[in-house]
Amino acid sequence: MNRQRILIGLGLVVALRFSPALAAGHAAVGNYGFDTSGMELSTKPGDDFNSYANGSWAKRTVIPDDHSSWGVWDVLEEQSRTRVRGILEAAAKANAPAGSNVRKVGDYYDSFMNDTAIEKQGMAPLQQQLLEIAAIDSYSSLATAMGRAIRVGDSMPVTLFVYPDFKRPDAYVAYLDQGGLGLPDRDYYLQDTAEMAKARDAYRTYIVQLLELSNPSMSHAEALQRAAPIYDLEHRLADIQWSRVRQRDLAARYVPWQRSDYPVKAPGLDWAAYFKAAGLDSQPVLVASVDSAITATAAIVPAVPVAVWKDYLAVRAVDGHARFLSKAFVDAHFAFHGTALQGTQTQQERWKRGSQLTQNALGEAIGEIYVREYFGADAKAAAHQLVENLLAAAGHRLDSLDWMSSQTKAKAREKLATFGIKIGYPDKWRDYSKLSVTVGDAYGNALNADRFEYQRNLAKLGGPVDHTEWDMTPMTINAYYDPTKNEIVFPAAVLQPPFFDPNADAAVNYGGIGAIIGHEISHGFDDQGRLFDGQGKLSDWWTAADAAKYKQRTTALVAQYSAYEVLPGLPLNGELTLGENIADNAGVVIAYDAYHASLNGKTAPLIDGQAADQRFFLGFAQVWRSAYREQIIRQLVATDPHTPDAFRVRSVRNFDRWYESFGVKPGDGLYLKPDARVRIW
Repeated sequence: MNRQRILIGLGLVVALRFSPALAAGHAAVGNYGFDTSGMELSTKPGDDFNSYANGSWAKRTVIPDDHSSWGVWDVLEEQSRTRVRGILEAAAKANAPAGSNVRKVGDYYDSFMNDTAIEKQGMAPLQQQLLEIAAIDSYSSLATAMGRAIRVGDSMPVTLFVYPDFKRPDAYVAYLDQGGLGLPDRDYYLQDTAEMAKARDAYRTYIVQLLELSNPSMSHAEALQRAAPIYDLEHRLADIQWSRVRQRDLAARYVPWQRSDYPVKAPGLDWAAYFKAAGLDSQPVLVASVDSAITATAAIVPAVPVAVWKDYLAVRAVDGHARFLSKAFVDAHFAFHGTALQGTQTQQERWKRGSQLTQNALGEAIGEIYVREYFGADAKAAAHQLVENLLAAAGHRLDSLDWMSSQTKAKAREKLATFGIKIGYPDKWRDYSKLSVTVGDAYGNALNADRFEYQRNLAKLGGPVDHTEWDMTPMTINAYYDPTKNEIVFPAAVLQPPFFDPNADAAVNYGGIGAIIGHEISHGFDDQGRLFDGQGKLSDWWTAADAAKYKQRTTALVAQYSAYEVLPGLPLNGELTLGENIADNAGVVIAYDAYHASLNGKTAPLIDGQAADQRFFLGFAQVWRSAYREQIIRQLVATDPHTPDAFRVRSVRNFDRWYESFGVKPGDGLYLKPDARVRIW
């Protein structure tokens, strides 16, 4: 999931095994794992705990010009990217055997880094795609072009993903979804605010630029004339698409249709042509995951002239792969996506872009090298044990719930006992033998990588679910919970301070890594994860009374977070962020319990005048140190299911132990009366 920011750390195992205070050696951050220089001691913790823990850090932090935000997550991502750079540059010089993963990694990166050759090619790499689009002469051939476009990653009005069947999680099924917008979300087209209007104006300008760049003989006046109906088409699509909140209703998103149902239930698109071009013509059933939007999209197809659709497809094709083209395309892409939408001032250095793009294409080929250098088998085993310890704490917390019946608790316990755990890296590496990489063809390599990934997913249909597969690379600073596999997955690259430090105070490690591990575990029981049973099946295993009590609590959490104003006049969307907010609140209490269990009845010492519980909560706040540009904040509030970092820290206000630790009293800004504190876990 996008920017899920869930971590795991080896250090808590060390703390569990050895010391509840300081391990041997010196912490990488501060005296005990927390950077006290980043605190703003003039702020009362009960008024603004994020400012108290991180305020001085925020005042002195300058967001780098090539970033839209900056924080501890970004520092770790930069470190991971730098390590990957070393791997890529070594691979490019290795002269490895043709067809080997090392050779493909090196050639892919080297081809992107050869900007001189790319500049010389100009728009030539685009020609074949543009010629195919120009040849569209009917709505039937338009449907064929749309099906072909999703094979190379172009965002189309109807798109595809392959995922385990919600009702039969041992088998894969094709899900049809909505897409095809050039702006980040439907709300950018529909919301009547000055900020959204500014983004729309920037997008209209960008459409004109793409038309001119891909049609050198086109006049500016003609580009303006042809750009307007493209934007109007996207506005029509946005108007009928599901909102981000509505898409969170996973039961509503499971609507299996027979392939033969599509022309009847969604007339207007030549489904036979689309399915054949997309390689789906042999699938008996495809899930309409946003059924009403698919029906409405199909109806729009014949209502828009073919000529407009052709221009639209050309713009989507150019935008989708502009980063692999000459400087004029790259600069236009960045001016819109980077500066206009995110506020980023300058482009990242080419090696940074090349590192990320090569990871996108050949992630596990790079990851296999990465883990040999940076993550050993011992670390994997120790981290696995750590997650087991946090799962045990989650089980004890589950047993202590006073609002859940014994019947539902028994089912929840069964689910918790069947959690799968993946640590560090896959046991089986991805096979890239069918991916073709050609030296000097950066654009062609990108298309081939997209086709390879599409075909790899298409090949899953009709076969059993591969439980060894990972959805993230070992170098990713992130993790996830998969409800259909009922598993939690933690890549290797996150085992770094300040999230984990074997020489840091255990309380800080638990507040950081522990809370985030607890967060990930609790996703199995958030408002979406709870809909799936221990076998990964969409199933109603809750009693009606318990489901009602749960809904009462989550409704209160929605109201609490919806009252937060991120920018003047810009409130959080508590419904969109509900699942992550549930997990943030749960992660803190699970980790707190696990920390105190690790003390084995002993009293943790004071360190630098801070009690252990205070250090725990400061460790939690420290991992969310961040600064954002205004444009990216607005984009995240509209599209991201995660609450912006500073507001994630506020989950402590629902936990009694935080009040006791910092003497928070009525009248303090974050104070909630005990009966107003939302208690789910």
